[in-house]
Amino acid sequence: MKLVSPIRILSISLVLCLAVTNAFAQAPYERILNSEDEPENWLTYNGGYKSQRYSQLDQITPENVSELKLQWTLQNQVFGAWQSNPIVVDGIMYVTERPNSVMAVDAITGRVFWKYRHVPAENALICCGANNRGVAVLDDKVFMGTLDARLVALDRITGNALWDVEVGDVDLAYSVTMAPLVVKDKVIVGVGGGEFGIRGYVAAYDADTGEEAWKTYTIPGPGEPNHDSWQGDDWEHGGAPVWITGSFDPDLNLTYWGVGNPGPDWNAGQRPGDNLYSDSVIALDADSGELKWYFQFTPNDAYDYDSVQVPVLADIVWRGTPRKIMMWANRNGYFYVLDRVTGEFLEGKPYLTVNWSSGLDENGRPIPTPQPEGMPTFPGNQGGTNWYPPSFSPRTELFYFSAWQDYATIYRAEESDYEPGRAFLGGGFSVLAPAPDAPTIGIGRTNPINNWTNEVGFASLKAMDPQTGEEVWSYDQFDVSDSGMLTTASDILFTGGREGYFHAIDARNGDLLWNVSLGGQIVMAPVTFSVDGVQYVSVISGHALSTFALPN
Repeated sequence: MKLVSPIRILSISLVLCLAVTNAFAQAPYERILNSEDEPENWLTYNGGYKSQRYSQLDQITPENVSELKLQWTLQNQVFGAWQSNPIVVDGIMYVTERPNSVMAVDAITGRVFWKYRHVPAENALICCGANNRGVAVLDDKVFMGTLDARLVALDRITGNALWDVEVGDVDLAYSVTMAPLVVKDKVIVGVGGGEFGIRGYVAAYDADTGEEAWKTYTIPGPGEPNHDSWQGDDWEHGGAPVWITGSFDPDLNLTYWGVGNPGPDWNAGQRPGDNLYSDSVIALDADSGELKWYFQFTPNDAYDYDSVQVPVLADIVWRGTPRKIMMWANRNGYFYVLDRVTGEFLEGKPYLTVNWSSGLDENGRPIPTPQPEGMPTFPGNQGGTNWYPPSFSPRTELFYFSAWQDYATIYRAEESDYEPGRAFLGGGFSVLAPAPDAPTIGIGRTNPINNWTNEVGFASLKAMDPQTGEEVWSYDQFDVSDSGMLTTASDILFTGGREGYFHAIDARNGDLLWNVSLGGQIVMAPVTFSVDGVQYVSVISGHALSTFALPN
């Protein structure tokens, strides 16, 4: 429902002004498809279908970035981590709040034009917080997934609901926390709930009516290829959720999605087999949802290494040959390069300490080295990196992401029985600490004990060369980081960290150019856009959305 509040009460003149402003501001598929031609906007979750989070805007440069000034701040009205990614269309920003509100905001001043609030069902179950990561736009509509597993279409001018459909059964703990992806005339979403024994899937809906167009399960059923990667009826509650927005290649008509952990999470022995397509990337036909290929990063995962990281696409000369590639910094500690036409494994190397595997074979399959009971596994349960978006700059030809260095977990496997709507975890874990009950948030650069480090770790922003899989440079932060990346045509990398600093870094060499303390941890990635010839950069820190620009 949409609630009327003081922030929602607008004069007729303001509504008319917004309508006139947006009369020409339709966002048809052709605009989104060619978003690289209008860098003044931010039209998808990751800035474009390739998910590079790279902008051609270059007004803010290494020489003047230190002059950035705060233009406006919008306070979140709901307590909890604010993980939303703003969408900007012709000077209007669309951003979500927890748990399921959408606001239309003046991108120059931060003034709220309208607010739509969906109240999730009381029985909605979510693993890791009431997070909503954003919306999608198409034509005159805004689309949002909800914590009670629904998909809602709103009028972009008024905020009125146009349709509202069920994506999954809330009683079985299905949810939608991701920003939808619009492709052609369809709105595509995946479902969360991997910790509650769901059977994951990706589904597409008609943008005009909300009617389901196709649904592709991430766990093959009886009679389908690779069903035998599960034993008995384990497949029925095997998890494999899809909770981060995918990518799209219009030339191949393929859309790519990262798939999460199998269930139960930490007891691999309870579900023998590779457990396809958990911990994989899947390539689906955008029109039919047909599975074209897959690549599994962590078979029979015992460490909760969800592979829901963003598939980043690029067309490059790969070792002398033009190639369509996909880059992937995986939660399991390996950096991968795949051929996105076929799924062929091209390169894979660890980017930090890995001891659950001794390496990858010629097909990219890990060679497992399970740790003895009570000993730490690197990387830990949150992974070497996680869902926060990376970036690829076509100018530097480097891939940028946040990594958790020297972070490990001690796992405990237990037999679990599936109960509808209840957690299905198969054990638990503890984060490695220097001593019992000691804090586990810290710098993690102390002397090793028994050949392993004894703190939760620290953040290392890494710049990787996809040609070699090797690190080119790194930028360390005191604490671990949940921040994503943004690069621009002036070779600036914008990012943040848990300690609340917003950084501008030279994307070529990792030198710090400028930073500012915003007072709250940054959990998401910045975006950049331009209005009336002025480039802006927006970032969420704690409970506030802050927008910067050069002095007028």
